[in-house]
Amino acid sequence: MLATFIPTVELDPPSNPVAVVIWLHGLGADGHDFEPVIPMLKLPQELPLRFVFPHAPEMPISAFGGQRARAWFDFPPASGSELPGLEASVLKIRDLIQREIDNGMPPERILLAGFSQGGVMALHIALFYPKRLAGILALSTFLADKDKLGSLEAAANRDIPILMCHGQQDEVLPMSLGRSSQEALRQSGYAVEWFEYPMGHEICIEEVREISRWLQEVLCQSE
Repeated sequence: MLATFIPTVELDPPSNPVAVVIWLHGLGADGHDFEPVIPMLKLPQELPLRFVFPHAPEMPISAFGGQRARAWFDFPPASGSELPGLEASVLKIRDLIQREIDNGMPPERILLAGFSQGGVMALHIALFYPKRLAGILALSTFLADKDKLGSLEAAANRDIPILMCHGQQDEVLPMSLGRSSQEALRQSGYAVEWFEYPMGHEICIEEVREISRWLQEVLCQSE
C-alpha cells in the first residue's frame, strides 16, 4: 500500500540539492506562508537547498470558536500540557522526512524549520527523532516537552544545532515562552543560538539575514 502524504509546496534548486529544509507554518496559515522568504535568504549557488513546505491538516480550533483552520494541533484553554492533534501531525511530518530519505537524502542533511505552531512541531520532532538530523530552526515558538529532555529517546540529536528567534513584542506567544524554552534546552546541554528582535509575532529582515547565515554555517559544516 502506497503512503499518502500531506500536500506540500516544494522548491527545488537548479542543481541537485545538498540538503532539504522542511519548513512548517503557523496556525491558520498554509505551506505558501514562508515561500516568499526563500529568495530573501540570498543563499549562495554552491549551497543548493530543497525546501518543502507542508500544508497542515484542517481541524476545529478552540481559539477560533471551533471553526476549522489549518493547524498542527489545537491548544484548548483547559488542556494543560495536552496539545490535541500534535502526535498525529508528528507522524505526517515523519512520513515526509522518510520520503526524503527514501529519495536519497541522508537524514543528517535534513533540517526542520518552523514558525509558531510549526516551531513547536520542529522542536518536538527533531529533538526526539531516532536518526541524526541537520538542525532545528525555531521561530517565535516554544518547547512542548521539556520533561523529556535528556532521555534516551533524544540521544540521536543531543548535539543538534538549534537557532531560536523571537519578537520582543510578541502578543500571541510571549517571548517569555521562547526564553524559558531555550533556557531548558541549554540546561539540558543543547547548543542553542538565541536572537530577539523589536517586533511582534512575525519575522523581520534582520532575522532573515541571521537565518541565512545560520543555514549556511550549519549545512556547509555538515556536508
